[in-house]
Amino acid sequence: MHVSPKDPVERAARIGQPGAWRPAQLLVRRLMQPIDRFLAIQAASGIVLLIAAVAALAWANSPWSAAYSALWHTPIGVQVAGLRFERDLHFWINDGLMTIFFFVVGLEIRREIHQGELSDLRRAALPLVAALGGMLVPAAIFVALNHGQATARGWGIPMATDIAFAVGVLALLGPRVPPALRVLLLALAVIDDVGAILVIALFYSSGIQPVGFVVAAAGVATIVVMQGFGVRAPLAYVFPALVVWAGAYHAGIHPTLAGVAVGLLTPVRAWVGEAASPVDHLQRQFHATVAYGIMPLFALANAGVPLAGVSISGRGVALFAGIALGLVAGKTIGITGASWLAARIGFAALPRGVRLSGVLVVGLVGGIGFTMSLFVAGLAFPPGALLETAKLAVLVGSTTAAVGGLLLGRAVLPRELDHAAAQTAFAAETSTES
Repeated sequence: MHVSPKDPVERAARIGQPGAWRPAQLLVRRLMQPIDRFLAIQAASGIVLLIAAVAALAWANSPWSAAYSALWHTPIGVQVAGLRFERDLHFWINDGLMTIFFFVVGLEIRREIHQGELSDLRRAALPLVAALGGMLVPAAIFVALNHGQATARGWGIPMATDIAFAVGVLALLGPRVPPALRVLLLALAVIDDVGAILVIALFYSSGIQPVGFVVAAAGVATIVVMQGFGVRAPLAYVFPALVVWAGAYHAGIHPTLAGVAVGLLTPVRAWVGEAASPVDHLQRQFHATVAYGIMPLFALANAGVPLAGVSISGRGVALFAGIALGLVAGKTIGITGASWLAARIGFAALPRGVRLSGVLVVGLVGGIGFTMSLFVAGLAFPPGALLETAKLAVLVGSTTAAVGGLLLGRAVLPRELDHAAAQTAFAAETSTES
């Protein structure tokens, strides 16, 4: 059958083939390049995260468990002039280094809003609805099991998705996973991160101090003014970023949110004479460091649950069940159910080449909470039995979701993926939107 060169869909189908329509080819490559790079790093970092988590769990339950606990309580101080600020190593990892993690999250959110899946309401409709369902249903399951108890404060724990582990599981499924499904997971996870950030800011911050907000606002204003004057050197923004962090800390807001704020302030358009925008440049600079360094270190410091201190009885039963069921069942039902409903009423449509069975796999894989869930658990409960029980529930729930997602993907996703059809669909959308 003759292919009309005037048909953009058919022209896009020839991408990567001799004589392919060059503008569509370049457009698709340009749009997919940062996504492919992001997903590749996340998939590989999931393995490093797994190793760190297993090492932490083994260390915390070994004859050297006392050394594990003592390490994270090592005091480390910073002194400037006559001022000294001292906290333990655990604080500097969770509240210090994780600020860089949230900074990269902020960069990714900024990029997605500017030119990614969140730049257009039509394209963002499905991941937005899916993410909301994937946050509300797990929280509802947790609240139903823990209502009226002291453990109810942990309702935000099962709402999160760990993009590194989730992408890693999809990577293990290989060519069964269409590109559109991976992009859906990425967009969903970005919105999920926004939700987690709002939950932390609104519900897991306490003792609000107005002076801290003034300090943080001064730091933000300094960054904006510096950008207005065309200051390009990234190191020049370190000091005002630290001011934002200090202001957030003293305001009673979790200081890691300062990283999100600075990330969202980063310009998405390239400076004159530069090929890459500050967002793209900084994301390339920090992404690997966060994925292979900061996140595994966080896992090593937080995944070490001493099983002897876990009590899955009394209040611990509801806490454990609320988190584990929220992650596995809640995420699956919330993401899949919301997607099905949105498609049924016509509010959103599934990407071309993606069936509801594929969304079901994404929903189950979305139940891998890990990094963000452990982070919220540390905010919800003080050190003690409840915190350790919550951490164990996160590990069990996330592991179940990962294994279940892998098995389900092998069972319901086609063994051989029609790459040409998937590429045609994506290219057709991008070419009509350009």
